[in-house]
Formats: sequence, C-alpha cells, structure tokens
Amino acid sequence: MARAGVPAIWGDVPARNKNFTGRDEILARLREGASSRVTAVLPERDPNNPIPQGVQGLGGVGKTAIAIEYAHRYRSDYDLVWWIPADQLPSVRGSLGALAQRLRVDAEPMAGLDGLITAVLDKLRRGEPYDRWLLIFDNADRPEDLNNLIPRGPGDVLITSRNPRWESVIATVSMDVFLRAESRDFLLKRVPRSLSEADADRLAKELGDLPLALEQAGAMLSETGMVADEYLRLLKEHVTEIMAEGKSLDYPHSMTAAWKMSVDVIREQRPQALELLRCCAFFGPEPIPRDVFRRGVQETGTPVAKALSDPIQSASAVRELARYALVTLDGNAIKVHRLIQALLRDELTEEQRSAYRNEAHLILAAAAPADPDDATTWPQFQDLLPHVNAESTELRRSRDPIVRDLVRGVIRYLYLSGDYRSALDLAERFIEQWTRDSGPDNEDVLRTQRHLGNIQRNLGRFPEAYKVTEDALAKSRATLGEDDPTTLSLRTGFAADLRARGSFAAARNLDAESRILLERTYGSDDSRTLRLLAGLALDHVLNSDYDEGRNLYEQAFRGMSRPSSGATVLDVLNAWVGIAWTLRLMGKFRESFDVSEDARDYGQELEEIGPEHLSTLRAVNAYLIVSRRLSDKREDALELGRATLELATRRYRDGHPDTLAIAISVSNLLRTIDTRHHPEALRLAETTVERYPAVYGEGHPYTHGCRTNLALLKRVTGDPATARELDEKALAGLDAGLGRDHHFTLVTAINLASDLAVLGHPDEARRIGEDTHPRLASLLGATHSLTLGCAANLALDIMATGDEDTGKELRDETLRLFAEAHGDVFPDLMVAARGDRLDPDFDPPSI
Repeated sequence: MARAGVPAIWGDVPARNKNFTGRDEILARLREGASSRVTAVLPERDPNNPIPQGVQGLGGVGKTAIAIEYAHRYRSDYDLVWWIPADQLPSVRGSLGALAQRLRVDAEPMAGLDGLITAVLDKLRRGEPYDRWLLIFDNADRPEDLNNLIPRGPGDVLITSRNPRWESVIATVSMDVFLRAESRDFLLKRVPRSLSEADADRLAKELGDLPLALEQAGAMLSETGMVADEYLRLLKEHVTEIMAEGKSLDYPHSMTAAWKMSVDVIREQRPQALELLRCCAFFGPEPIPRDVFRRGVQETGTPVAKALSDPIQSASAVRELARYALVTLDGNAIKVHRLIQALLRDELTEEQRSAYRNEAHLILAAAAPADPDDATTWPQFQDLLPHVNAESTELRRSRDPIVRDLVRGVIRYLYLSGDYRSALDLAERFIEQWTRDSGPDNEDVLRTQRHLGNIQRNLGRFPEAYKVTEDALAKSRATLGEDDPTTLSLRTGFAADLRARGSFAAARNLDAESRILLERTYGSDDSRTLRLLAGLALDHVLNSDYDEGRNLYEQAFRGMSRPSSGATVLDVLNAWVGIAWTLRLMGKFRESFDVSEDARDYGQELEEIGPEHLSTLRAVNAYLIVSRRLSDKREDALELGRATLELATRRYRDGHPDTLAIAISVSNLLRTIDTRHHPEALRLAETTVERYPAVYGEGHPYTHGCRTNLALLKRVTGDPATARELDEKALAGLDAGLGRDHHFTLVTAINLASDLAVLGHPDEARRIGEDTHPRLASLLGATHSLTLGCAANLALDIMATGDEDTGKELRDETLRLFAEAHGDVFPDLMVAARGDRLDPDFDPPSI
C-alpha cells in the first residue's frame, strides 16, 4: 500500500521529465515484488551474441530516464530515496557519506568516510530509522568495485549500467530502444501542436527509436518550428555527410545526425553557447557546478573565456543549450550526456581538441580552492573530483604546473578527509603518467610521491611507504636540494617510515635535523614546522623521553591552535592525542583521562571528519587505554572499545595497524576488568599476535610488545610456561632492538619476572627485579607508577627467597610512595596492598 506524502529524505534525484513516455512493461518489472531486491537496468542483448547489442548500448537508450521516473512515480512508497552518481567510485563513496550525514549517523560512533559508509550500509540493512528505502546507482560500471557498497536489507536498490557483467551478480532488467508506439507518443508529447502521428512515425523510424535522438529531434522541432519533412531531409543529408567523412562510426547514425542538426542551429544562433558546450565535452559526464565556470574563467582571450566571462551571455548560453536538449540542468549544475560529449570531441580537429581540453583544464585548476588543508574548502574539492578523475578530461597528460597543482590538491583533500583508497588510486595513476611524460626526477612526480607515501602509511602499507619515500627523498635531495620544500616534506615522511620499521632513534635524529631546516625555512610558527614538532615529540616518547615528548607536544598544540598557523584540524587533534598519551605514560592518569576525553569529543564533533576518521579513532583509543587505568571508567570503556573495534575492523580490515592497536586495547581492558572476560581477552590477544608480524615485521618492538600482552594473559589463565617462553623471546628481541633501558623492554622484564615467580623460580625473578627496578627509577623516576609496580613485585620475590625483613621493608616503602604520589585509592596501590603482583601491559602509539 502506498504511503501518504513524500519521503522524509529525498536526495539528489534529478527533476522529473514531463515528457516521459511509455516503458510501462519495464517499470512494471522493476516494481514487481520490489522489496529486498537489488535490480540493474541494462541495455538489451541479442541472445545469440554475448556482446551488448549494437552501439545503442553505449548510451542514449534511456536507462537514467527510467530510473528518474521510477523514483518519482513510486516516491510515496518510500521513506528515503537517494540518487548516487555511480560512474566513479569516489562519487559513490562521497554520496553514501552524504547520506550518512542525512541519517544522522554521526550521532552514533559511526562515521568517517569508510566508517560513515559502513555505518550507513548497516543502518539500511537493519532498516533504521527507515525500513523502506530506495537507493539508485546511476551508470554503475564494474560490479567488483561497487558490490560491497550496495546495501542489502528491507529496501530496494536500482542500478543503471552499460555493463552486462551485472547479470552474474544480481537480478537484471534488459532495456532496448523505444517501441515504435512509445517513440511516436514521446514525439507527440514533445511537439504537441505541429506534428501528426504519421510524421512522428516516420521520424521514429529514421531515428531508430533511440530515446536520446528522439529528445534531440523533439527539441529541434519544438524550438525552431521546423516541419517534419524539412527535418527528415536535413537528417538524411547529415547521415550522408557523416558516412562520407567516416566519423562517429561508434555511435548510432541517427543520434549523430540529430545532434549535428541541433549543433548547427546553436552555431548559427548563439555561437558562444557552442563554445561552452565544446568546453564541457572535456569535463566528466557528471554534473558540472556552474560555480566552477564562475570561479575558473581565465582572461585568456579565447572564445570560451569570452563566453563565460559575461554572466548574461553565459546564462543565455546555458538556457539555449538546455532548450535544444544538448545539456541538462541539474539544480545549479550542467550535465552533458557522455554520448554527446564523445560526439562533440569527435567532430573537432586534433588542434581544436587540444585547445578546448586545455581550456577545461585551466578552468578546473582556477576553480580549485588554494588550500586543501582548510576543511571548509572540501565540498568544492569534492565537486571537482569526478572531473579530475574522468578519462575524458585527460588531466593526466597535462604538463601545466597549475593543473598538476590541482591534482595534488585533490589528492591532499582525499587524504585529509580520510578517503585513503580514492587518494591512493588517484596518486598512483597520475604518478605513472607524469613519470612517463616528465621523468622520475621531475618535481611534480616527487611532490606527489610524498603524498603517496603518506597515504600508504595511513593504510598500514609500511614497506611500500618506506620504499616510495626513501627513493623520492634521495632524488629530491639530489635534484632540488636539502632546503627545498619537497625535500623537507619527504624528510618528515621518511622519519615516520623509520618509526614504522622500529628505528626509533634514527627517526628522532632525522626529525631533530629537520627541525633546524624547517625553522630556518618557514619559521617556528608555520604549520609545517609545528607538524614536524609533533613528530619529534613522538620520537622522544618512543625513545622513553616522556618529559621532552610532553613539552614538544604542548608546544606544537599551542602553535597549531593559533588560527594564523595554517594547521589543519587533524594537526590539532593529533597533537592533542599525543599530549594525552604522554601524560598516561608519565603516570598522570587523571590528567591524561581529562585531556583524552576532550580530544575524543573534539574529533567526534568535527563535522569535517566525523567520529570515525582515523585521527578520531586514535583519539578514542587513547581514551580507552587511560580508562583502563581508572577502575571507575573501565566498564563504560569496554562497551565503547568493543564498538570501536568492530567499526575499525569493518572500515579498514582486521590487519590494519590501528585496528590491531584497538584490539590490544580491548584485550587489555577485558583482562583488567574481571576474570570472567579472560577467555575472550586471550582469544583476541592470540589473533592479534598472529597478525602483527605481517604489518610491522617479526623484529619490530610493537610485535614483541604484543607478545608480552599475550604472555601476561597466558600466565593469568594458568599457562605460565608458555608465558615465560613468549616473554623470553620478546625480551631478547627488545634487548637487541631498543636496549635494556627502554620502557618497552623493562615492561617485558617485569612480566618475565612474574612468569618465573609463578613457576617457582623466585631467585631468578628477584634477580630480574633487582636489575629492572633501578633502571626504571633512573628512566622514569622513583615514584612513577611503573617503577613502584616493579618495586612491589620485587618485594614479593625478595620475601619468597626467604629475606622477609628486606622484602617487607621494600613493600612498606613502596605502599607509602604509592599513596603519596598517586592517592589512597589508586588501583595499583590496592593490588599491591593485597599482596598480588602488578601486571604492566603494552599499547602501541600510532607511528
């Protein structure tokens, strides 16, 4: 039964065509049982030929038109109708992200871009808040790219495509040209006063019943008052001309002829409109916001520039093109059918194509915002993205510096907004072409490789990022110099690659050198210098120098918070998380909790990135980790942790470094809260340990630290022998990589001593404790919680060896220091006072 009213959400559906005609059988087939079904509309196929029938499958058959009509005709049956331009994967992802905003997904812990997409698909699957929805993917191409973005659930999905491979994936409805009666009815509706049924029949026959060609003919007859006989005569002459010239043989002759007639009229009556149309042929087939022309018109003196620079002429040209069905007005955007674009390009000489293509490139470049780091400009970059991506623009072949700057701006926007996969695809394609055209040492190539390394790093592809950045840095140093901005940016990226390899000291040394260079080049208050400062802060933290790490993070945060710094919201959030992380490592748990809570809220409330952007995920994880150290926060943290882990797994994959870090956090929380959670914690830890070497490598400190967590769980669940084996292996690896006086190494040593104590080897446990305790006191201070925890465990081991007085004396002094430094209700103090062992664990910071 149809619902009253209109959908609560009606998204980007094109206006209804008042001249829509026929297609009743196809609409009925689409409507038949239209529940819990995904259907594709494809071009008709000859059963004896596996290739889509003829050239009409290339476009113009009316697939989009029927999808528009279906949406409008049955809109009252749906609570949500959403139109998705599906020609390019980034457009699909962007549209689904926009739908998530309309569904208020960001009110829950699910958004981001990948995160928002996952969340919105899940909501649709569950029918929340609407169980009757319709999503239309228009002009979808490859099923393998889109199949995982198509929701299954109580609603409906309609796909239009030229690709017959959808038949092997979902239910399909084939679509051919109009039936003759439909063609006739369409023309009579389009030209109601001056066309007879017999004339309409003749026109339909000559135009091959192709809907787009019929629309062109109807527009011509309606606007010019031309009679059918004259039109048919001109049509015949143009077909003869086309055949003689051998042009456009990939397209229906009827379409080509009808199009040429409309263009000839435009050329005669309003030549500036033709200039605009030809320029549009070198954009993508997606809607072109008219504001792009306003922002991007150049003082080049070309006919295109003249047509666009005058707002009155420009508006008149657009209206004239729409009258003759050469463009479609889609809100405040212009859309040119891909078939018309191809025909326009075909009729130009190579010299003309080059000129119009260059004009389109300049318009796109000039229309782009200057700074992709400014999140308020991201909607404008999103508008340009389909045209930067489109093959028809051939942007990859441009060697113009401002065009290449445009491409890098779009890549940077995708990276900052969290759409790493789209950014990766774009960067790789353009680097390949630019390397071929300009050579591997070209500055544009090197600058884009810097972005590629950053993208790969955030995707957890550390070896690839290292290789790209190392190679680009060497070339940039040799060709551009040490102080060049590209070289400086690559230096900071390469320091992150060194951290990802476990070379913490080398990363610190490189960043310390880079700091001098950046401050000399940009000044100490520039966003690039401040980002480097945050990286150097992390270096100090990873080298167990928490005081300096905190100082640098706070200095970076203060500088980034000034509007004049040019820092991004992500810069601010990352430094904020760094402060919280360092405070926790310093044993200042309450302060760390307050800061991490503020950072988490900041990330989740930022409209530009959403709660599940990678940077926000990291803020949430920092909050989870410090909550584990505060007994009154653990239960709430566990619920959030489970939801965050599930989301991170779906959004990235279970082997992504940030997913693994969250898994560690959840496992540690489960172990800490109650013994009833230990089996779940153990399973999660075992799975995580298996995955770590594939991400970081067998010898990375994080891999060994993760083994320490598993060893701890093995011990507390009754398998101290396996715990000892794991801790001994981890300690040997950390000794070799970081040395004994590193925080990570000393944590493992504490846990190995506990393994030995449980196994009945108190002398060995005491020996390790007596070596570890003074090292921690020197590294972190005598009253640091980890130092005191080690002392509490050592006191137990001393007493277990028979030295009761010395052990009790150390225990009493440790309890006193615990209470003075951390308060009477500090969780570690309470464990130590019961005479139980303290079990430090490991959490890997993002590199």
